[in-house]
Amino acid sequence: MASELIQQRKAWSVLIVSTLAFTVCFMVWMMFGVIGVPIKKMLDLNATQFGLLMAMPVLTGSLVRVPLGIWTDRYGGRIVMTALMAITVPAIWLMSYATDYWHFLTIGLFVGLAGGSFSVGTPYVARWFPKKQQGMAMGVYGAGNSGSAVNKFLAPVILVAFGWAAVPQVYAVIMAGTVVLFWLFSHSEPSHLVRSQVSFTEQIKTLKDPRVLKYCQYYSIVFGGYVALALWMVQYYIGEYGLDIRVAALLAACFSLPGGVLRAVGGVLSDKYGAHGVTWWVLWVSWICLFLLSYPQTEFTIATVTGPKTFVIGLNVYTFTGLMFILGIAFAFGKASVFKYIANDYPDNIGAISGIVGLAGGLGGFVLPILFGALVDLTGVRSSAFMLMYGVVWVSLIWMYWTEVRRTDVMGQAPADITQPGLRA
Repeated sequence: MASELIQQRKAWSVLIVSTLAFTVCFMVWMMFGVIGVPIKKMLDLNATQFGLLMAMPVLTGSLVRVPLGIWTDRYGGRIVMTALMAITVPAIWLMSYATDYWHFLTIGLFVGLAGGSFSVGTPYVARWFPKKQQGMAMGVYGAGNSGSAVNKFLAPVILVAFGWAAVPQVYAVIMAGTVVLFWLFSHSEPSHLVRSQVSFTEQIKTLKDPRVLKYCQYYSIVFGGYVALALWMVQYYIGEYGLDIRVAALLAACFSLPGGVLRAVGGVLSDKYGAHGVTWWVLWVSWICLFLLSYPQTEFTIATVTGPKTFVIGLNVYTFTGLMFILGIAFAFGKASVFKYIANDYPDNIGAISGIVGLAGGLGGFVLPILFGALVDLTGVRSSAFMLMYGVVWVSLIWMYWTEVRRTDVMGQAPADITQPGLRA
């Protein structure tokens, strides 16, 4: 009994300190979402260049997810997470000394290592809890995505008071302190290590599994889309509605905050109702929100019996923010439900599979800001970013229908080969 209580205390200590570490890592990872605005003005960047600037940290954070997930399986999350955070501290500090565009791109690649923390913490915290609580544990840990909102609250204050260069310096100090806290309050458990001698190449071959590819597609929306929009929204508010950077960041946090914090709720719902049901509703809610967000500000004139009349159709800032808030909630639930699929289907290989799926989500977060910028430069329509996301969600809805929904009985009872929670595709 005493040993069980000790293990429970360790489990919750690991979960709390890991969530704190992930929050700080995500805050650093999303740094360009705020400081990128004055940097864009300073360097006179176009929308495509600005998209690439914001996307560079996301690229590195995505590419390292697969090896980090595998190393976590083999060596344990405590060691890997501590080393990862410590490595990023010098790069974060150096960001304040960058002056040219290539400086920001290069240093951004090293700062982006912080984004790989998700693939470390997910299997690390999951193995400390029984299967029935893993969705909750991964959801709580994933709530560290709210670091994006913390960045939007904290960075504008520092930026306005001391200039953009002070932001990476403060973040470097915060990251160094987090390294110390994590090491002091986290724990290691040898029984959680995966002792299989499966090679890196063999684990990468899991991409041949159609289920893994499908989960990658889902995650490229709920996580990749979340990252891309979290980076894009501050400058979107400034350009579309003419807001001050502090107000723009505050409103952008209405998307980022629920998109991170409520992931824990999504984990609980996935435990209770299954990954399939939660993901299906997430995609439909996202589809509706993105359809409405896609409509550009439109002004048209019609001839009437009393002469021409002009009408303006478009979302005001309040309606726009409300839709983004709902979209953030949907993405939060979806991020948790996708990883509930993984915990159900690959219990002995969570690290490697979550790394691969996380890689897909991260690459979505890398590619989308660049495409957002390219579309703005090409069309001149800011809402083209939401048009693109709307099309991507369509793909996932169709894929999910043909591989999961179509096989479910019309009365809501799953066939024999599909069980709740976590339907088999």
